[in-house]
Amino acid sequence: MHGNKLLGVIPKELSLLKNLLVLDLGINELTGPIPPEFGNLTSIMKINLESNGLTGSLPAELGNLRNLKELRLDRNRLQGTIPAGSNVGWTSNMHRMYAPGSNSTGFCRSSQFHKADFSYNFFVGSIPKCLEYLPRTSFQGNCLQHKDIKQRPKKQCDGVSPIKSHAEANQKHQPLDYQSKHQGTSRPTWLLALEVVTGVMVGSLFLVALLTAFQKCNTKSSLIIPWKKSASEKEHVSVYIDSELLKDVVRFSRPDLEVACEDFSNIIGTSPDSVVYKGNMRGGSEIAVISLCIKEENWTGFLELYFQKEVADLARLGHENTGKLLGYCSESVPFTRMLVFEYACNGTLYEHLHYGEGCQLSWTRRMKIIIGIARGLKYLHSEIEPPFTISELNSSAVYLTEDFSPKLVDFESWKGVIARSEKYSGSIDNQGSICVLPNSLEARYLDIQGNLYAFGVLLLEIISGRPPYCKDKGCLLDWAKEYIELPEVMSYLVDPELKHFKYEDLMVICEVVNLCINEDPTKRPQMQVICNMLETRIDTTVAIELKSSSLAWAELALSS
Repeated sequence: MHGNKLLGVIPKELSLLKNLLVLDLGINELTGPIPPEFGNLTSIMKINLESNGLTGSLPAELGNLRNLKELRLDRNRLQGTIPAGSNVGWTSNMHRMYAPGSNSTGFCRSSQFHKADFSYNFFVGSIPKCLEYLPRTSFQGNCLQHKDIKQRPKKQCDGVSPIKSHAEANQKHQPLDYQSKHQGTSRPTWLLALEVVTGVMVGSLFLVALLTAFQKCNTKSSLIIPWKKSASEKEHVSVYIDSELLKDVVRFSRPDLEVACEDFSNIIGTSPDSVVYKGNMRGGSEIAVISLCIKEENWTGFLELYFQKEVADLARLGHENTGKLLGYCSESVPFTRMLVFEYACNGTLYEHLHYGEGCQLSWTRRMKIIIGIARGLKYLHSEIEPPFTISELNSSAVYLTEDFSPKLVDFESWKGVIARSEKYSGSIDNQGSICVLPNSLEARYLDIQGNLYAFGVLLLEIISGRPPYCKDKGCLLDWAKEYIELPEVMSYLVDPELKHFKYEDLMVICEVVNLCINEDPTKRPQMQVICNMLETRIDTTVAIELKSSSLAWAELALSS
């Protein structure tokens, strides 16, 4: 049953197949734990459960399978330790072959595997000694410690074994003739003296280095500015990077971005999760840099992989009405995680509607912005695979270019990254290896119905010039419902600063708003339908602009 799309948990009833030799459920979509009852498959020789979504701990009962020669459990979400049982009954020779003790349990009880793969799960602890003959790749992608059971041979002196202390510790387990044979062995005096002198010198150097580092830490400033660390903090974090995931995305260096953003002093936006800087690259192009606000000690392995996935998701977007991700910055010293976007020089739609000069946004220009946003959402929802949605679709997520063309930018996606990562407890182990794979993580949250509803509210904000909510005027949607379905009072929705507007366009906008804010999400049309309605029924040509306003003639003459 390899390579299908099987769902659900593995049925424990499979354990009743006493004569089963091969069980291959690899590359499916199975979830849940491995049934402990599999320990009853006494004839089984091969088990393949790779590339599923299996969870829970690894059943120690699998150690009962004495005929099992191949076990593949890689690329799942299995947790806990690899059950070994007692290692007392196991002995090793120079080829690391083991003989099982009669009272042991777990994998140290079964016969030696010809092939086993535990890689890319959430296993912790140490690799069982009875499995150390397997290649290191069989355990990669976990938080496991590998301890060689075979010590390096030391130089023999006068025909005497160099591991006297180990022999003495085990003398009570040796025959009497063995003890009498080795009681007289000792190291030469000159070797002992050399060891003492060397130990003193190494210890002294270590103390000097420790004191020097401590003094330097005390002399440096303890002020921590965003994304810069004091020397008392951890200096280096090494994490697993999926090179294939970000191989086509440009990686910027922090010093280059620091120069471009004037030492990160040119702040154009802030939120609890991020700071947005404006910068100018050496080639003259303007950029917007989002710096993620999180301390290094709170940065987990899950966050790192979600950051990588978010960069990869944003990098695949390519439409004239979506913001273009130019690259990212990921550095350990000082700790830095940044996203670099192409900058839209006219700021956000929110700023123009509520803080700028409303006359800059004529009726026709507002209609062009609405159609541009609709085209961007149509592209995100239906023209790429997998689809993409804006985390918080509002006028602050719409940036305007020099000619007021809208660009949808998902600056708030980081909130979703943090929310998803908080479901897990992934961390970085002592050797800097991550405990998970990107393909084992929860997918990016997709809220198409939420985007449709937010688009309806955004249309009201654009034509009325009112914010979605304010303390004095209350909720925009509650206010607009009084006029949105009544043609005789529909004009009250229009921004008072607009001297001219087209009534036919207003009726189309109100019809689209009603469709988007339908209380039943299943009755909201897809974005392709909405976009087609706006494109075919609203005219945004130059002739309409000139006809609607006498001032437009002067604007056209000045621009030419």
